[in-house]
Amino acid sequence: MPNLPDVVLWSIPAFVLLAVVEMVSFRLHPDENAEGYEAKDAATSVGMGLGSLFFDFLWKIPILAIYTALYELTPLRVPVLWWTVPLMLLGQDFFYYWSHRGHHVVRILWASHVVHHSSRRFNLTTALRQPWTSLTVWPFYVPLVVAGVHPAALAFCSSASLVYQFWIHTERIDRMPRWFEFVLNTPSHHRVHHASQGGYLDRNFGGILIVWDRLFGSFVAETERPRYGLTKNIDTYNLLRVATHEYVSIAKDLRAARGWRERAGRVFRGPGWRPGTAATAASSPGGVPAPSPAAEPGPVAGPGPVAGPGPVSETAPVADSAPVAKSASA
Repeated sequence: MPNLPDVVLWSIPAFVLLAVVEMVSFRLHPDENAEGYEAKDAATSVGMGLGSLFFDFLWKIPILAIYTALYELTPLRVPVLWWTVPLMLLGQDFFYYWSHRGHHVVRILWASHVVHHSSRRFNLTTALRQPWTSLTVWPFYVPLVVAGVHPAALAFCSSASLVYQFWIHTERIDRMPRWFEFVLNTPSHHRVHHASQGGYLDRNFGGILIVWDRLFGSFVAETERPRYGLTKNIDTYNLLRVATHEYVSIAKDLRAARGWRERAGRVFRGPGWRPGTAATAASSPGGVPAPSPAAEPGPVAGPGPVAGPGPVSETAPVADSAPVAKSASA
């Protein structure tokens, strides 16, 4: 088994320190164009993050068993060397893009991921607002294991991606250099991803790299100031409700459904699907609406001045492929 460090565990002190620095920066230099911090919201995000550590540990038991069985069955092997690790990170990032995109356009997957989008704030504690039902993610990485990537190496790559994505949850950094913005995911790109207005919905799914969004037609640049949260917000700080509200909505829709066709649609089609909803020609193949005309960077009404490299979604469902708003319940 490869001896690789637990990068998330080693990064926890940095997470805490950077979040505190960001909080203090808002106290010392308020920005009326930024959402900033709210105590109950931040506490909910931290609580969801702590809960996810416990539940992720439980889910890892069956997932590791499946990955290990697949790894033993495949004759392929990818050694963990200085030059293979970047390739494995690249592969993990590619499949992360499709996992993330799938969790926005398939409602039963969205029921897990919606937790991360449920805050109306956008700060470093938002990065910690993680789901408790991450069991839905593992199938997307099966190709890497079958290709010979050791499950421990895959876990390392996934952890590295998670650590990278922490710093992009901030309004204190405006734009990075142009070359950086073109290749890598940044706070500007990720603010778009967390926004709830129509032109920004279901965009910018990248983890470390933003090039997948550019290649597969899901990229939109930040132009107008984002409005964070869900298009129909859940208005609760109850951790259990935050974790399960969309599953409850699915259960209600299934009870009210007329026939198995509708039941299947309520679970496996887009979060905003309704009986009789038709796809639109303007949609792109993955259920992502076609980009709005403002696809290139322009002046942004927020988040305010560049802070430099220092301190640093939405359940309404969108229609299966049409740009319909997402809300917290059906």
